Amino acid sequence: MHRRRFLAAGAAAASVGLAGCRSLFQTRSARSPPMVEDRPDAVYIPSHVEGMEMVGMADAGECKVALTYSFPHRFWRAEGDGFEKIEIQGSDTVHLMTTVWDPETGAVVPNGAVTTTITKDGETLASGKTLWLMLSQNMGVHAGDNLELDGDGTYDVEVSVPPLSARRTGAFRDRFDELATASFTMEFSQSTLEEVSFERLQDRQGERAALEPMEMDMVPLARAPATEDLPGTVVGEATSGDAVFVATRLESPPAGFVESGESDGTDAPSTDGGEGTYLAVSVRTPYNRYPIPAATVSATVTRDGDAVFDDDLAQTFDPDLGYHYGAVADVQSGDELTLSVGAPPKISRHEGYETAFVDFSEMSMTVGE
Repeated sequence: MHRRRFLAAGAAAASVGLAGCRSLFQTRSARSPPMVEDRPDAVYIPSHVEGMEMVGMADAGECKVALTYSFPHRFWRAEGDGFEKIEIQGSDTVHLMTTVWDPETGAVVPNGAVTTTITKDGETLASGKTLWLMLSQNMGVHAGDNLELDGDGTYDVEVSVPPLSARRTGAFRDRFDELATASFTMEFSQSTLEEVSFERLQDRQGERAALEPMEMDMVPLARAPATEDLPGTVVGEATSGDAVFVATRLESPPAGFVESGESDGTDAPSTDGGEGTYLAVSVRTPYNRYPIPAATVSATVTRDGDAVFDDDLAQTFDPDLGYHYGAVADVQSGDELTLSVGAPPKISRHEGYETAFVDFSEMSMTVGE
């Protein structure tokens, strides 16, 4: 397909011009402005917003993959129980990004193990390079990293999408379980990169808000279901670490449900694999309602002073519930539900998200009718 340039929402229609006499170092410095001072421990408007260049879309087994790139930029990579700031290196050429989705439902697949291999004129520049699972305000959930290219020219890019590690239920039960590869031909030039939109946000930076999502034809954004669209009965909503937690109760588990630790092979049941009510907790960002994957979430259900459920909730991907944390749990009206996060979500963050979703307090709610 022909490449299209996508402008970040809120960015100026014309790219910010940089004089041709400036060195590449000056260009990169101009597009990496100082960090916002006194950043809140929450989602905030970053120092700038930028667009991206579309390379193309391709099939990877049953999934679709979009490959895009933008300027190299700083981000925060999940490392152990914390986050490491990744600075722009002098050799970095682009920030390469992929979005993987299910073409049947439009659901973005939050795969944390996407890799890429890049070659030019038969020479391998990157082999099996991990693209980190990331969260950005204008692009949502994707995978990306800063990479070095070998100047202008034509590159062959292979993107490998491994099986999804999260439990899958419903129509996703037997899907996303095989390694698949998408192939792209990328025509790259520094002049094209420098035409990508860029805008400083000096009047808004640091505000407790978020940028509008980027509009992309045919490439979906990962969105958690609106609260009113969640299946079952919503029993409570709370905020902690600036993330929004919405709990819903289903009378039975989703089709194809398998308890954590049980076999997840092809001989697993294709209908309900558990009995009792199902507790699903959808964790999403404020403002843009992006799902927040790769967290450790647990729940305690207390009735008449006794805990009737106290366990971790499994990361689960379902076409109706979206990406959520769930378990079979006896949840009834009047129960006290307590949610806690054992470790911050192991998802890398672009600027504006790096101070949020880190420190969580317990959340308690009384289950309604």
